[in-house]
Amino acid sequence: MIKSNEELWQSVLAQIQFSISRANFATWFKNTKISSREKGEVVISVENSFSKEWIDNKYSSLILKIIRELDKDTKNVKFLVGQEKRVFIKTQTSSKKDVEENKEDVNQLPFQELSVNQKTNLNPHYNFDNFIVGKFNEMSHAVSWAISENPGTAYNPLFLYGDVGLGKTHLLQATGNKIDTLFPEKKVRYIPCERFVSGIVSAIRDHSIAEFKKNLRESDVLIIDDVQFFAGKEKSQEEFFHIFNIFYQSQKQIILSSDRPPKAIPAIEGRLMSRFEGGMISDIGTPDLETRLAILKEKCVEKNVNLKTNVLEYIATNIRSNIREMEGALNRLIFFEKFNNKSPDVETAKKLLSNLINIPRKRTDFKKIIKTISEFYNLKERDLFSKTRKKEIVRPRQVAMYILREDLNESFPSIGRKFDGKDHTTIIYAYNKIVKEIKENDNVLSEINLIRQKLYSELK
Repeated sequence: MIKSNEELWQSVLAQIQFSISRANFATWFKNTKISSREKGEVVISVENSFSKEWIDNKYSSLILKIIRELDKDTKNVKFLVGQEKRVFIKTQTSSKKDVEENKEDVNQLPFQELSVNQKTNLNPHYNFDNFIVGKFNEMSHAVSWAISENPGTAYNPLFLYGDVGLGKTHLLQATGNKIDTLFPEKKVRYIPCERFVSGIVSAIRDHSIAEFKKNLRESDVLIIDDVQFFAGKEKSQEEFFHIFNIFYQSQKQIILSSDRPPKAIPAIEGRLMSRFEGGMISDIGTPDLETRLAILKEKCVEKNVNLKTNVLEYIATNIRSNIREMEGALNRLIFFEKFNNKSPDVETAKKLLSNLINIPRKRTDFKKIIKTISEFYNLKERDLFSKTRKKEIVRPRQVAMYILREDLNESFPSIGRKFDGKDHTTIIYAYNKIVKEIKENDNVLSEINLIRQKLYSELK
């Protein structure tokens, strides 16, 4: 039974955290809280009007769904900015209370994800001390550490990539925080790509693009998270290209992250892609069992809880490819322990986590492969079957042919028939081309593995 507004909101945040990217979570949900909850109405306080508008458009349905799962008496959700008058967002009924000033002042429980340094936009919780290093990320960690001790020299830019939930944002922010500590005279700036793009849009609308770029150029270290969101945004790419050049020529450090390697980001200008590839590219893979268990134990220490080892082993064994999902599972068990005053055993954990634990990989099929590859490269499925010879279409098509051959053991003629009757020699050429690229370039294999992770993670 939820006992207070603070406890309810912490439970909601714990579930939202593994439903969206870490960057989005830190951007939109910092300094949020439940201001009041009465007669089936939950009023949530947010930081500013921009956050309120964004949360309304993107997350209001998710928030309402989660709250209703935890408190079945909830009928509607409203948002307000600080202590402004209540603003109706999603409801079934309305009354004069909709415009009453919210006078309740409820302090939010500590939530480490939401603490942000206003000067750098970095979360001080993310540091190298609590970053678990394993074979899957040791190179990325080593390069980031080297940059933090000597920014703007050997590895510039640094481009980190890997699937969602594997610690890219933690490593980016740990690097920025250490630079800020070792070089207090340097101005460090961390910006999620989505916020950068929205800043460009706002600056163009307000005729303040020069001021926007000037503010960025005053920084000594620029960290952009999730640069795949530049895809298709030509004006943002153009402005970032010029900013990038100024930083690079001034030997100022640039650190970037993405969920895929530069060549796999769709609709990116060639000149910008060449900048991304001009420095150090490092991938973060999937952690092994021992590392996943170490991460969970470290999180338990941070949260001052002592869950049973076999329960942690159950989480680590069954959630393999996403650290954020492991944290979400852990938060759910901690929540159970707090309100039941007893530590969950494995059987309880199985019940509590039944909708999170991945079922063992199933065999995929042609439709799922085409759907996943189209989404990965931001294409329409029909593009893969078109006759165009554009590079941004041809390569994803060849990757699809390769995965069909490797994962489904399809014959070359069979694959050709699926692609509008293409000759089997065309399929052989495409397959051999990807095989050759994998042997010659580790980034290509990582790209294929990212596609497979997305493909099989959806098969539950």
